[in-house]
Amino acid sequence: MKVLLRADTHVSFKLNDDAPKPKCTLSQVITALSVSLVSLIVGFVSAYTSPAEETLRSEVGINKEQYSWVCGLMPLGALIGGLVGGQLIELTGRKTTISITNVLFVVSWAMVALATNVWYLYAARSISGFCVGIASLALPVYLGETVQPEVRGTLGLLPTAFGNIGILMCFTIGSYVKWNQLAWVGICLPVPFLFLMFIIPETPRWYVAKGKHEQARTALQWLRGKDANVKAEYEELEKSQKESDESSSSSNLGELFNRVHLKPLLISLGLMFFQQMSGINAVIFYTTSIFEMAGSTINKNLCTIIVGIVNFVSTFIATVLIDRLGRKVLLYVSSVSMTITLACLGTYFHLSKNGVDVSNYGWLPLVSFVVYVLGFSLGFGPIPWLMLGEILPAKIRGSAAALATAFNWTCTFIVTKTFVDIISLIGPDGTFWLFAVICTISLIFVIMWVPETQGQSLQDIERKLAGFKVRRMSSKANMKPLPSTF
Repeated sequence: MKVLLRADTHVSFKLNDDAPKPKCTLSQVITALSVSLVSLIVGFVSAYTSPAEETLRSEVGINKEQYSWVCGLMPLGALIGGLVGGQLIELTGRKTTISITNVLFVVSWAMVALATNVWYLYAARSISGFCVGIASLALPVYLGETVQPEVRGTLGLLPTAFGNIGILMCFTIGSYVKWNQLAWVGICLPVPFLFLMFIIPETPRWYVAKGKHEQARTALQWLRGKDANVKAEYEELEKSQKESDESSSSSNLGELFNRVHLKPLLISLGLMFFQQMSGINAVIFYTTSIFEMAGSTINKNLCTIIVGIVNFVSTFIATVLIDRLGRKVLLYVSSVSMTITLACLGTYFHLSKNGVDVSNYGWLPLVSFVVYVLGFSLGFGPIPWLMLGEILPAKIRGSAAALATAFNWTCTFIVTKTFVDIISLIGPDGTFWLFAVICTISLIFVIMWVPETQGQSLQDIERKLAGFKVRRMSSKANMKPLPSTF
């Protein structure tokens, strides 16, 4: 390395290039895969209504309004689950809370499979939605507190990847089986995690918060490997918890809106708002119906499966890129691609509505959907959930995650329950143009307010957002000081 200094300047320093670099252990991979199986169930639950719609209407006899409630009760239940989940993960622990949701998922799918009228479906979808809400906040918090910063982006996206596998499974299997047979498949999905829960540990941070220091050391050692020296990381955990405890005598609702905590909370809420108001869940819930409205020349079931495949593959692309490009770059790509494709969809429907012959462009809805889902899955799909476990301060992580999750599912309920009504009011063209405008605003939000968290510890992120200066030296002696604020 070539260094130029003034002649009268005397500096001595040593580059420790041989220092051991953190490595991703098998135990961390097992942990991430285990909780990601729960996300697979969430994806299956979310996608269920789209392939099941036709047979539900013909065999159960539900009408369009009842079907909209079967769709809408899931996010409404998730809203309640999100509010309750914050207290559960603090009281019983992250792992225990996730385990409880798996048992309830089995119950809800059994109710769907054995349903004889629409009220069974209402109850079952409400229970499954309740579990989805709890899982949505518990999974990112669990991973954020167990996976080391260097691979937190990659492993932190596994739940989203598995969620998309669940959607693809549901779309594909649902194209060949009836609504109740699809529910029997859903019953089997929670079983693997119910075995794996006996292997993975509770998070070290939760143990420290509860004063269980020996269990915290044991869990941290298991996660980092038996030969790893976890002393420094454990001391940092204790220091962070002590700072959190000293900042206030209790973790109450007022703490959420403390000046120090307000910035990360508002960023989380903003990301959740734009994630759902991009219209993604309306697309997932009503995929088949949208292709019917578009008069696409491609088979609607094939279109649905293709969208599911793209949704699945794109998240793995994001997994590869997120720890290389960072969170913000992927959010930029996501916003721009969704804006363009939604505008194209709106234009296609507008021309069709006004009598223009679009038969030669029957492929356009599918291509637009593919690029839209690709863009969403690269950025606004996984990153808001990943950053939920990164930027929220430890002091309020449980309650703030609950609030953000509840807000997310409130937006989901509004979009999915009113989607058909909005189409009736302003037409498909106006609806997609509305979503395009919202995606444009999301780009401005990311540019101005969202921080980059790539490769940073939770403690450093928290201190930066609180306005404290943080200087860290890597093993390669990074000579450029980190900025004091985002």
